[in-house]
Order: sequence, then structure tokens, then C-alpha cells
Amino acid sequence: MRVFVAGGSGVLGRRLVPQLVARGHQVTATTTGSAKLGLLEKLGAEAVVMDGLDAASVGEAVAKARPDAIVHQMTAISVAHAGKPDMKHMDRWFAGTNRLRTEGTDHLLAAAEATGVTNFVAQGYGAWNGIRTGGWIKTEQDPVDPMTGTPAEPGMAAIGHVEEVVVKAGGAVLRYGWFYGPGAMDDLVEPVRKRQFPVVGGGDGYCSWVHLDDAASATVLAVERQAKGVFDIVDDEPAPANVWLPYLAESAGAKRPMRFPTWLARPLAGDVAVMMMTEGRGFSNAKAKRELGWELRYPSWRQGFKEELA
Repeated sequence: MRVFVAGGSGVLGRRLVPQLVARGHQVTATTTGSAKLGLLEKLGAEAVVMDGLDAASVGEAVAKARPDAIVHQMTAISVAHAGKPDMKHMDRWFAGTNRLRTEGTDHLLAAAEATGVTNFVAQGYGAWNGIRTGGWIKTEQDPVDPMTGTPAEPGMAAIGHVEEVVVKAGGAVLRYGWFYGPGAMDDLVEPVRKRQFPVVGGGDGYCSWVHLDDAASATVLAVERQAKGVFDIVDDEPAPANVWLPYLAESAGAKRPMRFPTWLARPLAGDVAVMMMTEGRGFSNAKAKRELGWELRYPSWRQGFKEELA
């Protein structure tokens, strides 16, 4: 199968491209600048420079590749694109990614329609952002929380846009949990080691994690099975912050995280961080296992954190 991976040089793309190639697929992968063309070629892909926010650039790249499937992994949350992670000002931190999830998604879908591609898989998000009513663990039947009135609201709206338009077009949206693994650990572990990542309030809010290699293998299956609809791509153990954060610190050889009351954390870290730590909802992977036949190499973040930080 000819697979077009938009955003192939990102942290997930770098794990996805080799898995697709190993399965015998012919991969065209995009990056935003010529500096990473060599990297993509080493991974086994035909490398292309593409601007995901330029409809002509997207249309030309897709038409030239003549793909059987399109995978949308375009984001702009790396330090190079968006600066250091900033949950207090998430609207600014995710501004580029939000455009790629709205305008970029629309450009890719238009290119898919123009070239007759119906096998379309897009990146969504399902870590701690399940709707904050009812139980702690959500399924694909539950919407993501709109985070109304917080700096996360534009990002949740962009994720909602991806789910709406891609599913309507007959494609699949993969709600990946919080990524960890090669290239995705430093921004997480550095503040933990500096004791700048406290447990807020009771730390009762849940989060779902997924190792990059497991996220990539689920994506390969979604492509090969021409999946349709929404899938939660998370590991087997959604957990509250008061469990996973101390374990992460221990795995990283750091001191135990401090505890901040919500009244102190809110002005320092912002509403979104407090919400994640105290009210976050995780997700269930039952549908992905059942319908995609997905088997995880890292069923729990406990195993994954230990191995990655050994």
C-alpha cells in the first residue's frame, strides 16, 4: 500500500514510518523543512517538504505521491515550533497545532477527495481530557471535554473539528493518550527532576498514557484495516496523578513530587493544570483491542517509564 504520512518527522512519525516500511508499505513522509529530509529517507520513506497550512502545497504533495492511504500526524508543539510547554497559556502554546488540526485537516481531506483516497487516519487526543461528568474512565462514545472558558478551549475545539470532519469523510481518528518514549520524555521528566511538577490538590484526576511504539502499531493497524470512526489509543492502566506522578519521579531518580493546594497551584500553573490534576478523565482501549486486534508492547506506563528511564 502507498501511505502518505503528513508530519512524518514528528515524535510519532519517526516511530510510525519504520513500522509501515517493515510491513511492506511504500511510504511518502512530509516535513516542514529540508533539514529533516535525510532523517526521513534513513527511515525508509520518500521525503517531501510540505506546508500543511498551504492548500496548494498539500494538494501538490498528495497528488504526486498517489497514495492509497493518508495519515495525518501534523502538529506544532515541539520546542522548535512552539517554545517550552506552557499549560497556563495553552491557547498560545497550541496555536500552531490548532491551525494544523483545523485548516491542515481540511487541506488534507480536500487533497484526499481530489485524489480519490478514502482511507484516512488522523491524530486526535485522549489522555486526561475526557468529559468531566460521570466516571473516571471514558470510551469513544464520550466526547472530549470542551474546557469552556479555559486556555485549553481552542485546542479542544480543534480536536472536536478533527473528529467531526474526518469521521464524516469516512476516516478514523485515533485519540492517542499522553505520549512517552524516545523523543517525548525530556519535556516531561525535566520539570519532575527539578521538582517543578507537583501533585495538585488530592491528585485524583486521571490520565491515560501510550508509548510511542504502541501508538505507531495501532496506527499501522488502522491504516491496514481501513478503520472508520473514533478509537481511544491508550494503555491498559489509566491512573490518577497521585499514582503515576510519584512513580515517574521514582523511575527518573528524582525526589518525590511536592504537593500544592489548588488555591496555590491555580495562579502559578493555571486552570488547565489544576483541572488535569484534580478532575481529569482517562480513556479505555477496549474498542481498539477488539476492532483493530491491537496488542500493546507496553500495557502499562509502569513498565514503560522504568524501561525508558533506566
